[in-house]
Amino acid sequence: MSVDPKLKARLGVVLIGVALAVLPFVVGAGFGNSWVRIIDFALLYIMLALGLNIVVGFAGLLDLGYIAFYAVGAYLYALLSSPHLAIAFPQVFAASPGWPVWAVLPLGALVAGLFGVLLGAPTLKLRGDYLAIVTLGFGEIIRIFLNNLNAPANITNGPQGINNIAAAQIGGHALNRPLELFGVTLPGVYLQYYFFLALTLLVIFICLRLQDSRLGRAWVAIREDEVAARACGINTRNVKLLAFGLGATFGGVAGGLFAGFQGFVSPESFGLLESIMVLCMVVLGGMGNIAGVILGAVLLALLPEALRWGAVPLQQTLFGKVLIDPESLRLLLFGIALVVVMRWRPAGLWPSALRKRELAAHGEAA
Repeated sequence: MSVDPKLKARLGVVLIGVALAVLPFVVGAGFGNSWVRIIDFALLYIMLALGLNIVVGFAGLLDLGYIAFYAVGAYLYALLSSPHLAIAFPQVFAASPGWPVWAVLPLGALVAGLFGVLLGAPTLKLRGDYLAIVTLGFGEIIRIFLNNLNAPANITNGPQGINNIAAAQIGGHALNRPLELFGVTLPGVYLQYYFFLALTLLVIFICLRLQDSRLGRAWVAIREDEVAARACGINTRNVKLLAFGLGATFGGVAGGLFAGFQGFVSPESFGLLESIMVLCMVVLGGMGNIAGVILGAVLLALLPEALRWGAVPLQQTLFGKVLIDPESLRLLLFGIALVVVMRWRPAGLWPSALRKRELAAHGEAA
C-alpha cells in the first residue's frame, strides 16, 4: 500500500521538530553542556552561511568581507546593551541604554543591511577576483576601525573590546540564567538554543521564499550570465544591491545574538579567518542549495571541536603521550578533510540540481 507523499513529508517535519526539541537534553546528558554551547554557535553559523549564500550562492558574487556585517551587528548590540556608553560618555548617557532584544536585533539587521548596500554600490561593475579583493579590503577596514575607535572618543574600547553585555531577555527573564519550567530546570545554554533555533528557522523560511521568488530567479540569472540577464530586462544594479543588503541583514542578526550570548566582543572575533570559514561552509555544503549550506555550516562548526576533543585521548591511546598540540592537529586534520572533500565532491556535499547539471555539462565538454 502506497503512502501519500504529503503525509510522508508532514511526518518527516514532525520527526525533525521532535529531534530538534530534545537535542539539547540528549547532547547535554551524553556529552555535557559545553557541547550544547557548541551547537548554539553552530546555529549562529547557519544564519551566517545562509546570508552569505544569498550573495555567493544565489547571485554569484564572491564576498570575502562578509564577517564585517557580523561585526556591525555584534558591536551595535554591545553598545546598546552594556554600560560602555555610560562609562565612556557620562555627560550624554546617565545609565546603560539597556535596549530590549526585540528592538536591538531589527536595528542591527537594518544597519548591517545599509552597510551591505554601501559595500555593493561601488562594486557593481566588479566580478570574480576583483570583487573578492574589494570585499576583503572592506572587511579589514571595518575590523581596523573597531580596533582603533577608542580615541579621541572611546566608542568601541579598541582592542580591549566591550564586556558586561546583557543577555537577551524574553518575558523579563535573561536567557543566560536557568529557568524552571514544569518542574524541569533548563540551563541558560538550553534557553539560548531554543531562541537561536527559532530565529534560524525564520531565516531558513525567508531564504526558501526568496529562492522561489522572482527576485531569486533574477539572482540566478545574473550568476549564470549577467549580460543576458540585463538584456532580458533585469535591473542588475538593484538586484545586486538587494543581494548584498539582504545577505548583510542576516549577518547583523547573527552578530547581535553572538554579542548577547558571549557577553563580550572584541575585534579579534571578526578577522579574515572567520570570513573564510563561513565561505567554506557555503562551498563545502553546496552553493545555492539551502539544505547543503545548512549541512556545511553544521559540519564545519562541529568537526573542528570534535577533532580537538578526540585528539588528546587518541594520541594517548596510540603513543602513550601527546605528540602534537591538539589545536595544531585540529587545524591540520580540518584542512586535510576540506581538501579531500573538495577533490571528490567539487560541487559540495549536497549541491543543488542546477549546479550538478552545470558540472556535468562542463565535464562532457572537457
